[in-house]
Amino acid sequence: MNRKLLRSVREYKRESFLTPVLVCLEVLMEVLIPLLMANIIDVGIANGDMGYIIRTGVLLVVMAMLALVFGAKAGQMGAIASSGYAKNLRHDIFYKIQDFSFGNIDHFSTSSLVTRMTTDITNVQMAYMFTIRLLARAPIMIILSLIMTLTISVKIAVIMLITVPILGGALIAIAKMAHPHFVQVFDEYDVLNNTVQENVNAARVVKAYVRADHEVEKFGRVSTLVFKLFTKAEKIVAWNSPIMQFTVYAVVIIMVLIGGESIITGTMQTGELTSVIVYALQILMSLMMVTFVFTMIMIAEASTDRITEVLDEVPEMEDAADAVREVPNGDIDFEHVNFSYAGEGGNLSLKDVDLHIKSGQIVGIIGGTGSAKSTLVQLIPRLYDVTGGSVKVGGVDVRNYSLEALRDQVSMVLQKNVLFTGSIYENIRWGDENASDEEVQRVCRLAQADGFIQEFPAGYDTMIVEGGNNVSGGQKQRLCIARALLKKPKILILDDSTSAVDTRTDALIRQAFREEIPDTTKIIIAQRISSVEDADMIIVMDNGKINGIGTSEELLKTNDIYREVYESQVKGGAVDE
Repeated sequence: MNRKLLRSVREYKRESFLTPVLVCLEVLMEVLIPLLMANIIDVGIANGDMGYIIRTGVLLVVMAMLALVFGAKAGQMGAIASSGYAKNLRHDIFYKIQDFSFGNIDHFSTSSLVTRMTTDITNVQMAYMFTIRLLARAPIMIILSLIMTLTISVKIAVIMLITVPILGGALIAIAKMAHPHFVQVFDEYDVLNNTVQENVNAARVVKAYVRADHEVEKFGRVSTLVFKLFTKAEKIVAWNSPIMQFTVYAVVIIMVLIGGESIITGTMQTGELTSVIVYALQILMSLMMVTFVFTMIMIAEASTDRITEVLDEVPEMEDAADAVREVPNGDIDFEHVNFSYAGEGGNLSLKDVDLHIKSGQIVGIIGGTGSAKSTLVQLIPRLYDVTGGSVKVGGVDVRNYSLEALRDQVSMVLQKNVLFTGSIYENIRWGDENASDEEVQRVCRLAQADGFIQEFPAGYDTMIVEGGNNVSGGQKQRLCIARALLKKPKILILDDSTSAVDTRTDALIRQAFREEIPDTTKIIIAQRISSVEDADMIIVMDNGKINGIGTSEELLKTNDIYREVYESQVKGGAVDE
């Protein structure tokens, strides 16, 4: 088991230690029971001593009860230890993910992270439970049973000593042959989960384009591949049972032959032969347990590597010890910024961007698809780090801020609006969990959301389903804007966040911004000229560069891109989205 992952055992070390101890006590009782049974046959029954039979029988029952108690307690402790270990692992992975930047998250798909926190951790949990229970039990059982067999018959003990390594080696070889197939299975699980996630999230698109058959076929291909890989692995593992059964019966026959001869010659008694057979079965069954645990460990090894990969991921952004914890104002300065999603040496998405925005200004950003508008604003709350140059907020390089302090003062409404399961009140309070009902309602009025909320039968207590699928696109946008406003940020960024509302509502939202939060720097990315026309400054982006900066009037005179967009929308009569 990976040492790094074992750190997550933490407060469950006691249960993890007690489990094998209790298992050892259980095994001790089980090993002594055949010996007592042999004495009952060879001494009590052979001599007709009923008193001896009763005394030994009572002792036998007591030992069986003790074995039952030790076994049950070991099972309980093992379940607590393994479940607690899995709980801590999920906690550690989830908390690790919270520290990831967008760059870190880009290294893993969402479905892959979900698989690692569910299927992979379950595999590790099962392997851990079997390790502290069965892997502690099997070696002790084999050793003690061999010792007891040796005291009864050296010949039979030698046979067992020869059989154990041969059978153990064969079973371990089978497990190793199956391991690569299990590794492939978990990689395909990621693909399977991703297929399901895409289909569920895009259910409306699938139905709108009547592509259900295509999606079923796609799912079927991945599911069939998982089935085939599992089948290959299980076909190999299936050899365990016949090999085990053949060995058991072969050894029992040999022992009966040797024991029968020994009984005839008087060197062994009937009860001793019975106990030897029981010990042999205990040894062989313990070998089967070892193989089973080894197979589980092989499966879990693939999962362990995948979990460790997440835990070893180094967050690209971490607070320095002397990180600045207060943002003085909403000034924004881009100083010759270059940025590539691939890091140093990659293709630049932003090229030599030099830009200065004063606190309280309204700034509009327009540009064609792929012009890096969203990339530009994502550098302000440090969702990504610049590749070259620097971004400053309030005169301080964003890399010198505490991430929490910076992002607390930079509210960003992303292109893809996300609402969470819960009431409207609960969703808006993501901006400030301590906000009163009145404060929530106020920001909703500013975002032009109060009107449609009041029309719901439950008003602000209306429950939002997963992803916000029970509200329209425009309603979702306004709720997300209200949530951002509740933070009372020094900088508010709307990344094409009013595209689904009509122009009148868009104008009312911008008017509320200007009147109610005059000191907040407001950056509005939009496709509609009407959304940015009255901005203090408009930035025209083209191919990762700033193509022009100025007011609407200035850009109409000096910038071809802006003039072309303006004429196509305003003079051509833009249609509300």
